[in-house]
Amino acid sequence: MRTDDSDTAPARGRAGEDLAVAAERAAGVIALSRPRASNALTAAMRAGIAAALGRWARDPDIYAVILLSAIDDTFCAGGDKRELAQWGPNASQARALLVEQYALLWRIECFTKPTISLIDGAVMGLGAGISLYGTHRVAGERYRLQFPETAIGLCPGNGVGCTLARLPGEIGMYLALTGRAIGRADAYCLGLITHCVPAGRFGEIRREISAAEPVDQLLDDRHEDPGAGELEGPAAAIARCFAAESPEAIIARLREEPPGWAEGVIKDLAHRSPISLKITHRHLRQAREWDLRTGLIAGYRLACRCLAEADFYEGVRATFSDDRRPAKWQPERLEEVSGAKLEGYFASLGADELALASRAEMQAFRR
Repeated sequence: MRTDDSDTAPARGRAGEDLAVAAERAAGVIALSRPRASNALTAAMRAGIAAALGRWARDPDIYAVILLSAIDDTFCAGGDKRELAQWGPNASQARALLVEQYALLWRIECFTKPTISLIDGAVMGLGAGISLYGTHRVAGERYRLQFPETAIGLCPGNGVGCTLARLPGEIGMYLALTGRAIGRADAYCLGLITHCVPAGRFGEIRREISAAEPVDQLLDDRHEDPGAGELEGPAAAIARCFAAESPEAIIARLREEPPGWAEGVIKDLAHRSPISLKITHRHLRQAREWDLRTGLIAGYRLACRCLAEADFYEGVRATFSDDRRPAKWQPERLEEVSGAKLEGYFASLGADELALASRAEMQAFRR
């Protein structure tokens, strides 16, 4: 193993023990290790990842990058919403954190070397973003993917709206609005992961990539058929209901379905922020034709607007604090969200719009 100070010390200096960055022969390895927060990414952790990718893009000895979790049962619970909520009243600082977050995702997307995420356990929000834009996403047996943003007054951002919007049969809309989780069988069928490999073999994958073995061949050789997914049963109902023109119409269609599955979905939606449901529905309808850069810029705009509203802070309180009283949303009902209110979320930020270099510019300098 090649571990040098230039690879390890800077990231640990910024992120403490939450992030380990090392070069292991031909592989750059990034290990998330923040067990008390389920690997939720802090600003320091994101900076450490971005710095490592910048170095390895220019390092001829690095053939591929591996992203993994050093803790059991969880890959990454997304970005640290409590950290963001603490900075929320300081608009400039909160926006600076979001700029760094979205810039990291664009860096991952434009990175030109193989990037392999080894995922066994829960992956949510930003955790999906940092893995989706790599070249290979390998799921272990405990893989669970979830987009819980509507339960905390947000919209699935980080560019994932572009991915969700293109999923067949309105599955993306269903996942985004309800926040329900799926396992690796469904994720593989939908193309959200590229391989299913027992987590017990992650170590040998890491060793072989470190020895510069061809990534596609070694992953293909270890891939196992995950079988049928959980979405197979309700797929037709999801396609019928979630194709509706608004969240209110979706709920109306769900009420026409036979009792059982649909009742549970209606109950889930009732606990979500009404404005988040409206924003998310519109965002996904718009994102169908976008490239990722456009999606990131739009997602940043929505995130900035959400940080200026009460629902985000109420959602963080209800979800992450010791005070677990149900969230009291403003407004409380979908019908109370005015068209003008909704339009305001999508309006340009003017001079504060997110600026991202083009893909050609990113790759020309091997950032």
